[in-house]
Amino acid sequence: LREDGTVWAWGYNINGQLGDGTSASRNVPSPVVNLTGVTRIAAGCNHNLALVGPPSGPSKPTSGNAVKAWGYNATGQLGDNSTISRYTPVDTQGIWLGGVSQIAAGCNHSLAVTDSDNKLKAWGQNTSGQIGDGTTDYRITPVPVPGVTGVQLVAGGREHTVALLGNNTVQSWGNNGSGQLANGTTTDSSTPVTSLTALTGVDKIAAPVGGDFSLAN
Repeated sequence: LREDGTVWAWGYNINGQLGDGTSASRNVPSPVVNLTGVTRIAAGCNHNLALVGPPSGPSKPTSGNAVKAWGYNATGQLGDNSTISRYTPVDTQGIWLGGVSQIAAGCNHSLAVTDSDNKLKAWGQNTSGQIGDGTTDYRITPVPVPGVTGVQLVAGGREHTVALLGNNTVQSWGNNGSGQLANGTTTDSSTPVTSLTALTGVDKIAAPVGGDFSLAN
């Protein structure tokens, strides 16, 4: 993401994840087409997200931004109401009340913090419940994550999601085969669970799109 609001990409491109209208891999940066005014970007395993327009928040709500996506879409991770891979950016569907403050991408699912009270929406692959809506149904348009408000940060892993809430608690959901939800079990959860570890003063979280662990700082 350059200072002028354009996005440049390079590397593997078989699913259109470079957003240049082709499937040709590139060993030098090339611009993502028809994409300007970008303020946030996020990369999944084979898809990408961009926030176009200024981020919103409790003190600066806006309806003037939009989420764009491109690349692999077999599980609906682009959120455009299809499972067709896209070689150029398309609009993620949904009404972003109060605007979007941040975006994140898991391997094959996507996330946006939205509304003036920092609610969360998710879409895409949901094999292990990583969408957090209590199901394992794939979602090809954004759906709310019930009961999760005050989200300060969100991160997507391979098949799990981690959120930092305003009260400095960490919640996570989805695949838990390696204990990545940190709730003392290795049982998957399709709804958010609270970390049982003594995490205090957390201001950053992370999860790798290709891995099954979580981090907090």
